[in-house]
Amino acid sequence: MSVSYKKLFKLMIDKDIKKKELKEMASIGNSTMAKLGNNENVTIEVLAKICNAMDCTLDDIVEIIPDEE
Repeated sequence: MSVSYKKLFKLMIDKDIKKKELKEMASIGNSTMAKLGNNENVTIEVLAKICNAMDCTLDDIVEIIPDEE
């Protein structure tokens, strides 16, 4: 199982929010932003900060991709 943050980046485009602005709004660091860009795992706490900053839900920013069998 893997995760995709494409929804987050699409929402950022829709709301005209740059990565630098999101980092400041959600109080997250450069390494966390890089993890999001590479679809790597981040903590729920980080995702909650992003949701709070962008006034959205987890479903709006994360997609769970099941493994192919």
